[in-house]
Amino acid sequence: MNESTTAPASPVVLEAWFDLQCPDCFQALDDVRALRDKYGDRLDVQLRHFPLAKHKHAYAAAQAAEEAFEQGKGWPYTEALLARTAELGERGEPVLLEVAAGLGLDAEEFDTALIDGRHLLTVDADEAEGKAIKVTGTPTYVIGGERLDGGQSQEGLRERIETIADRLLGA
Repeated sequence: MNESTTAPASPVVLEAWFDLQCPDCFQALDDVRALRDKYGDRLDVQLRHFPLAKHKHAYAAAQAAEEAFEQGKGWPYTEALLARTAELGERGEPVLLEVAAGLGLDAEEFDTALIDGRHLLTVDADEAEGKAIKVTGTPTYVIGGERLDGGQSQEGLRERIETIADRLLGA
C-alpha cells in the first residue's frame, strides 16, 4: 500500500550577521521583525556573530547572546541589548548582565559563562566563517547563498531579501 505524505517544506534560512554593539544592527531589527511577520515560520532567521574590532564589547556581547539562546530568550536578549548599544560602549559588561536580569534570565549564569568562555568556540566559528564568506561589515545577510551587505547602506535591503525569499519559497 502506497501512502503519500506531504512533508512540510523546510524554512528558508536567513543568516543575520550582526555585531551586538553596532547601531546599524539595531536599525536593522525593524527589517528582521518585518521579515518574520511576513514569512512566519517559513523563514528561519539565524543570528550569526561578527564582532567588529572597533567595538570592544562586541565579542563579550556575542557570548552573552549565545547564553541567552541557551536560556531560551536569544532574540529578545539580542533586541534588548542592541537597543542599548551606546550604553554598552560606555559601561561594558555590566550592561550584558543588566539586560539578562531585565528579561528574567539567570544573570549569575551569564557572568559564569563570560568567565568560563563556554560560548567562545561558537563566536569564533561564526567570525571565521564570516571572514571566509567575505563579511566585512554589519549587518550582513546571507539567504539562498547570496550575501547582502548592509554595512554601507541598508537602503532596499529588505526588498532584496523578500525577492530572494519569495523565489526560494515559490511564492
